Amino acid sequence: VQLQASGGGLVQAGGSMRLSCAASGNISIINAMGWYRQAPGKKRELVAVIFSSRRPNYGDSVKGRFTISRDNTKNTVYLQMNSLKPEDTAVYTCHADVGELSDLYWGQGTLVTVSS
Repeated sequence: VQLQASGGGLVQAGGSMRLSCAASGNISIINAMGWYRQAPGKKRELVAVIFSSRRPNYGDSVKGRFTISRDNTKNTVYLQMNSLKPEDTAVYTCHADVGELSDLYWGQGTLVTVSS
């Protein structure tokens, strides 16, 4: 399974940006897909995850500003980020929980930089 992320870049504070992550390969079922992020000098944290059978989870710092969605026909997950803040600056990495054994896959990170 391969995860291809797109989006990222530089945006001003208060702006918006959308990240995408497409899964390909030997996929039987995607149990969950989502994003983590890691800022310099900080621990990796959950941004958002969307499940096949229950409501999404969001990290506390992004609730109300970020929205995760999923296109099952394309095995793609989207992260719409609004009202961005400089503290949202981080490398965002897509992940997917795939198959009956919940194998975990990671995409390449994409840098999001929010300028003040």
